[in-house]
Amino acid sequence: MVRLKHRYLLVNILYPDPKTTNVRIATETTDQNAPFSLQFRQPSSQQLNIKILLRIIRDGVAELFGDYGSGKVAGTLQIKYFSPATSTAIIRVSRDHYRLVWAALSFCSFLPKPVNQPCVFQVVRVSGTIRKAEEEAIRRARISIKRAQRAVKGSATSAIETGAIAGAVEDDEDVSMINGIEDHDEAEDE
Repeated sequence: MVRLKHRYLLVNILYPDPKTTNVRIATETTDQNAPFSLQFRQPSSQQLNIKILLRIIRDGVAELFGDYGSGKVAGTLQIKYFSPATSTAIIRVSRDHYRLVWAALSFCSFLPKPVNQPCVFQVVRVSGTIRKAEEEAIRRARISIKRAQRAVKGSATSAIETGAIAGAVEDDEDVSMINGIEDHDEAEDE
């Protein structure tokens, strides 16, 4: 019997339009001084749920790859975790076809009708196990909290100094990725 192998995509949903954020900001000066990492990483609307995300992915794959892509992805596509508070999702798909889902997410730029909001889907990690994807989500959440605390303390004056765009060097010391954001799989060579 053959074991089915999957890939887990850790996805962040970024909201680049500051006019439509879901966070209430106390003063206008706080919004202007907030680093880019805090401005883009907003909580998702409560109307955004797993069904809507699945529909977005399926529609994107169908638009880009037609019936072939839809058929290949349909059987294994699953959202294992979604948090509206952190705008983070873990998506499971077959190992052979995860790039179809990745491409569909990359081309998605707007959330559909109930939410009606521009967004960017950022695939931050592709992993062979859900455990590694969860660990990466936790690690990134801790980094975001540290950046927010530094921004509140006033130790950072700009987004570039806090490493909001490229990531601070001291925060990324424990990254052990070999091929970009994909985990290396020795069994894949077989």
